[in-house]
Order: sequence, then C-alpha cells, then structure tokens
Amino acid sequence: MKQITFWLDPISPFAYLAFMRLPEVLQGCSYDVMYRPVLFGALLQHHGQKGPAEIEPKRAWTFRHTHWLAHQHGIAMDTPLRHPFNPLALLRLALACAEPGGTPNRRVVQMIFDHVWRGHADASDAARLAALTAQLAPARDAQSDAVKAELRAHTEAAVADGIFGVPSFVLDGHVFWGLDSLEMLRAALLGDAWFDGPVWQREGAPREGLVRR
Repeated sequence: MKQITFWLDPISPFAYLAFMRLPEVLQGCSYDVMYRPVLFGALLQHHGQKGPAEIEPKRAWTFRHTHWLAHQHGIAMDTPLRHPFNPLALLRLALACAEPGGTPNRRVVQMIFDHVWRGHADASDAARLAALTAQLAPARDAQSDAVKAELRAHTEAAVADGIFGVPSFVLDGHVFWGLDSLEMLRAALLGDAWFDGPVWQREGAPREGLVRR
C-alpha cells in the first residue's frame, strides 16, 4: 500500500475541495493518507510570495472559481465570514488531536474543514473554536509549547520537501500541487511509467531565464 502525504492548511478553499474529492478520485486505488498541517503563510513568506486573498482581483477570481468547482462537484461550501484569517489555532488543534509526533486522522481534518467552509461563519470566533475543541476533545493542549513546536517542524519539513503551496501531495518523492493535480496523482499511484521517465526530471531541472528584480 502506497502512502500519500497530504499537506494542508484549512485557510485554503482548494485544500478543502481536494480533501473532499480525494476519495472519489482515488477510488479503487490502494493507498494510505498522512494528513500534515502546515502554515501556508509561512510557505508564502519563505518563497517570497503573496497569497491569492492578498491580491484583490485574484481573491475575487479564487472564490468565484472555487465556488464554481464546488457546484460542479456537488460539494457544499460557504466562504467564511472573514478571509483571510489566522489559521494557527486550527492547525495546532489538529495536531493536538494526534499523539506526540503523530498526525490527525481524516475525521479530525474533516471537522476542521467543516468549521471553516460550512455555515458562512467566522472561523476565528472564540466561542466557535471552543465548541469545536470540545467536540474534538484533543488529547493534548493545542497551545502547549510541544504542539507549537510540532507545527513549526511540519512547516520546516514541508519547505525541505519542496512544498510551496496547499494542497500538496507527496507520493514516492514526487510532489503534486493543487486540486487539479488529483488525476495526475491517481496516475502516479497506479504506476504510470511517465513519472519515472525523462520528462519529469528534465522539466523539473533549473534553467536559465529572465530574472525579475
């Protein structure tokens, strides 16, 4: 059985949609998923980028596009009352629901995504966060130094793995980024020889080009 690492941050509508679509797209495949929370903002900072919601025309398109995709695939989706928001509390809560050094299971991730992307509510509202925490009943304190350190370690590991955005999937050392990479991930999972051929290596190699300053 192959293992897929699913890098996610609940702030991303594409991560939510990918989470919902994953079982359908990979139906019939043998795989196990490790859900790894990562702070998307830290990835953006590391790579010197702005998030889609920080560029107004791109923000407008992102939410129109993701709602169209939700409509197309029959996925219930409501934009949170405030976006972007600080996802740190939710990321830490996800890790607090796992054993030390472990990762959250699908149920935990589902409830956190639902908290954000269902109901058109404020994902950072203190009362709602308290209610979600009570529902999940984490084994550890989400605000503990240990959990905070684990999230930092996840983010550092993501950077080391070449992760630059969410959702990202890692299978056999290959990184697949975005909702629209799910079919590509399925092909790799089924053993498509293309992923071991020359194109993957050639097109991933650095090359000369114009450098913007």
